[in-house]
Amino acid sequence: MLSTKKMRWNSAIMNSNQNSGRKSAYRINVTGRVQGVGFRYSAQQRASRLRLTGWVRNEYDGSVEIYCEGAADAVEAFLGWLEGGGPSCARIINIQKTMMPVLGTFSRFSVDY
Repeated sequence: MLSTKKMRWNSAIMNSNQNSGRKSAYRINVTGRVQGVGFRYSAQQRASRLRLTGWVRNEYDGSVEIYCEGAADAVEAFLGWLEGGGPSCARIINIQKTMMPVLGTFSRFSVDY
């Protein structure tokens, strides 16, 4: 039997394939132990599976900044993954998210340096 979290994850993937109408975008700043633990690569893999576009990068203050856009359900699933703790090696203390206009200029989700 699938857990509720797994069912939401599967539903978000299916909806991201079908839900081309309603899109959303967020700029997200994540603080805690989020650098040096594979956070950016995990975020890239999760966002790519959800068919999101945008980027993730380390900031000089030790935080990680993310810009993601795509199907609204997929963006919500990505935010839920972050709010659930993100990658297992990370220790998220705070997430600040700001809704942004959808730019539509990205073709993939990348790790920026």
